[in-house]
Amino acid sequence: MIHANCRARFTADDFDFIVRSLAHSPKDAVSLQRLLIDADARDEILEHDALASAILESADSLQISTSLYFYVLCRRVLKNTAVSSRDAADYIAAMLDTFTHTARMQRMDPRRDIELRYVSDILLAIREAAPSEAFLLRSHLANYSLFLSGLFSENIDKRARRGAPDLSFYEDIGRSSYRVAAEHRDAKRFDLAAIYHELADGFREARLALNDLAGRLLHLETPSALPQIG
Repeated sequence: MIHANCRARFTADDFDFIVRSLAHSPKDAVSLQRLLIDADARDEILEHDALASAILESADSLQISTSLYFYVLCRRVLKNTAVSSRDAADYIAAMLDTFTHTARMQRMDPRRDIELRYVSDILLAIREAAPSEAFLLRSHLANYSLFLSGLFSENIDKRARRGAPDLSFYEDIGRSSYRVAAEHRDAKRFDLAAIYHELADGFREARLALNDLAGRLLHLETPSALPQIG
């Protein structure tokens, strides 16, 4: 199960990168190191434009974790949308981190419709699942719909012109799945209910923000899906 935990998984190299990117003097570096200890101050620092620029404009391989990479960029494109909470950005960042590192995603051939069959498989499995398993499947279906429609929208549009489901199909599936999952008792137990409600209400805006992220920043529609991150 995916949790909003990217901010809890930053490494020492991540903090070094943040300090190097934002500090203009040794005194600044010391002050930043102290501020980064405080969670609220750290959240503010992570939204600094200079930090995002340092990530996007680096000419060399970034020696940072994918947790920092995805959180900073997701927060950047989401904070002025209906999905505006830091927790929601953290959750989506964790989702991207998870899906872009699974064997299934690595094997995805953008010329084939294997993900469409996978969606139908999940829908069939939900019908036969026990309540707790159905919650996990429904959460996964919501996440998967957002991942596909957010990062592979051009591929979906191309297939839709040949009669395959279009983006509205993924939006409907994702929105309804987050809403159903949010009402399940396990959503409260795992502290996900508020995030799921936010994603259900703002699914389209979240999808469009990820379209922007994929098109301008990540270039995930190309074979070389991710930059080289340490």
